[in-house]
Amino acid sequence: MAINISCPHCQVSNRLPEERLGDGPKCGKCKQVIFTGKPLDITAANISATLAKNDIPVLVDCWASWCGPCQQFAPVFNQAAQQFEPHLRLAKLDTEAQQAIAAQWQIRSIPTLILFRQGQEVARLNGAVPLAQLKQWLLQQGISL
Repeated sequence: MAINISCPHCQVSNRLPEERLGDGPKCGKCKQVIFTGKPLDITAANISATLAKNDIPVLVDCWASWCGPCQQFAPVFNQAAQQFEPHLRLAKLDTEAQQAIAAQWQIRSIPTLILFRQGQEVARLNGAVPLAQLKQWLLQQGISL
């Protein structure tokens, strides 16, 4: 079965065989790797492609540079990106730089994790959590890792 995955570099949607996602696929347009093992940054320019053009779920970490718990959670989220791709796209939203998006998503505390499927929010988790707890929460949300 083929699924759509947006390129984190040029935002073009790529149709890929699901069974080959772990083979290091490259974008058909810009030729860069689609899964980098790192969270991508959400901006007004790429939010639509990141959330709506991915058939895999997208987990967004809403954070700010002045937030101590956000800084402590950042290495955990980076490790999650390395472990959970290509089953899950991980992204970060800087709530200070992207205040309009943060307001639209009604971010009241940080860090906040929001899980999206097909561009729709399906779950939310507030606070910094260890990797094992994050994995357990994702499994509870029906994410196959």
